[in-house]
Amino acid sequence: MPSGAGLPGFRLSDDRQPVIIAALRTPVCRANGALKHLRSHELLAPVLTALLAETGVGAGDVADVVIGNAVGAGGNVARLAALEAGLPVTVPGLTVDRQCGSGLDAIVLASRLVAAGGGTYLAGGVESISTAPLRAHRNDDGEPAFFSRAQFAPPSHGDPDMGVAAENVAREYGISRARQDEFALRSHRRAVTAQASGTFARETVALPAASGTAPESPAVTADDGPRPKLSEALMARFPAAFVESGTVTAGNSCFDADGAAAVVITSLARARELGAADGLAVLGTDTAGVEPQLLGIGAAAAASRLLAAQSVDAADVDLVEFNEAFASQTLACLDHLGIDPLRANADGGALALGHAYGASGAVLVTRLLAQARRDPAAAPDGKLALAMISIAGGMGTAALFRHIRL
Repeated sequence: MPSGAGLPGFRLSDDRQPVIIAALRTPVCRANGALKHLRSHELLAPVLTALLAETGVGAGDVADVVIGNAVGAGGNVARLAALEAGLPVTVPGLTVDRQCGSGLDAIVLASRLVAAGGGTYLAGGVESISTAPLRAHRNDDGEPAFFSRAQFAPPSHGDPDMGVAAENVAREYGISRARQDEFALRSHRRAVTAQASGTFARETVALPAASGTAPESPAVTADDGPRPKLSEALMARFPAAFVESGTVTAGNSCFDADGAAAVVITSLARARELGAADGLAVLGTDTAGVEPQLLGIGAAAAASRLLAAQSVDAADVDLVEFNEAFASQTLACLDHLGIDPLRANADGGALALGHAYGASGAVLVTRLLAQARRDPAAAPDGKLALAMISIAGGMGTAALFRHIRL
């Protein structure tokens, strides 16, 4: 197909080249904390409303709402949130479940719909772990047998818990406890700095506080995870959390969180009609499968194939966002790709902010757009940005973008 006008190297015509023109998120807060009173659709709806207001997209002009969710109550949270946000009943909704990758995969799906000739989409992810339903299998006698998580792989492949899998990755790829602790501490320090400087405030939609909250705190406006007092000494005191004598601890692992994030994605031609100043053009995406026992390496498999397909060297990527579920898997993936860990997650990641399962992949994209807009002149041809997330069951998704002026 012809390249986009004025954008050499783009493989799609202007009316099919996907571009993200806005991205917002809620505060990401610890599960059973500040956002525990809000169900998934109540977390997401304010983000959808804010995105429409920011971009000038008419509510009735949205072709579909595509949302990732991992442990919610079902019932198509995308449709429920769309209606909660006041979108007309003519706008449908589609919920995507690829577990931790759901939010990024929802954006990937929407980008492919644009490339196929679709219109304008709201896409992203949401998770309310606080309000997730209790889950149970039905025994032969009809009584419930409750379980804490779904099965991700058959016994023949192994189906380790996430922490055990993180230990597997640390052992397989030689990721030491010292490196994990160092990375996690840096994540907190970067997030603390970003929060103090107001960096996160520009991408965050405030949410209502629970009824009965003190008048001086009328809304939830900030992430509650970054720990300014965390130190090397404190990190060293955490014991192994999942495997005896292991290296993965509560300090170098993420915590469960509630939150939502979404983007407006449309064609380059439509973005110009809307008067958008800039955006993240989607260059390509990939999802790969790996051994479930080493599920944390899935993002590297996807990103390796994606970068090769796009003829891009990892060293040439300007911005990297990786979901920090565990420091061990983050470091293993970055090592595999040849990316210096210092270059990744400029403002910290899930180790400091928390992991809101279905939302986390969309948070990565929100962070990339915010970072790309800070100094657009730094890369005359537009900054290359890479989002990566590893996924339960032994998978990973990656997406490559270029920040462009419209």
